[in-house]
Amino acid sequence: MSGKNQNYGHCTDDELIDRLRQGESAIMDYICDKYKNMVRSKAKSMFILGADNEDLIQEGMIGLFKAVRDYDMGRDASFFTFAELCVSRQMYTAVRASKRQKHLPLNTYVPLDSSASDDDREGGDLSELLSDRVELSPEEQFLDKERVAYLEKQIDKELSDFEKQVMDLYITGMSYAQIARVLGRDEKATDNALQRLKAKIKKML
Repeated sequence: MSGKNQNYGHCTDDELIDRLRQGESAIMDYICDKYKNMVRSKAKSMFILGADNEDLIQEGMIGLFKAVRDYDMGRDASFFTFAELCVSRQMYTAVRASKRQKHLPLNTYVPLDSSASDDDREGGDLSELLSDRVELSPEEQFLDKERVAYLEKQIDKELSDFEKQVMDLYITGMSYAQIARVLGRDEKATDNALQRLKAKIKKML
C-alpha cells in the first residue's frame, strides 16, 4: 500500500465508508486494495462453474463497489460480511447470465470441505455422493465420460432450477446458510433443497 493509504490503516470499515461518502474519494482505492484478496478468493471458488477468472474478478470488484454504495451501518452485521455477499452474488449472477455455467465435471471431481452443520446431516457430504476413481484406464475413462454425460443429463432433468442453483454454489464450497444469502432465499428452504438434491443424485449413482 502507498504511504497515503497507510494513513487509513487505523480506521474501521464503517469510518472509512462514512468518510468516503463525505467526499474523501481516495478511500475507495484503499478499500479496493484491502479487499482484493477476498475478491480473488471468491473468483477462485467460482471458477469451477466455468467462468473466466479475470471476468469473475472484474465482476467481484463491481460487487465490492455496490457493497460500498449500499452498505447500511445500522442494518448490516459488518461491512466485510456484506461485501462478501455482494461479491459472491455479483459473480454468480454474471455466471448464470453468461450461460457458461456447467455442472461439476464429476470425473475430475475435487473434494470440498463443507460446514459442520452439513457434515452432521443424514445422507453424507455431496463430495461423498459424487466421488470418483483416481486412476482410470483408457477404457474406464471412456466409460466414465459416458457416465458423466448421463449424470449431467439426469441432473438437468431431475433437479429444479432452485436445486441446480444450490448445487452450483455448494460445489464452490459454500454452506447452505451462505447459499441462502447469495440467492436471497430462506435458510430452511435452501437446506431442504440441498438435502433433496443430495438424495436425487444419490439415486442416480
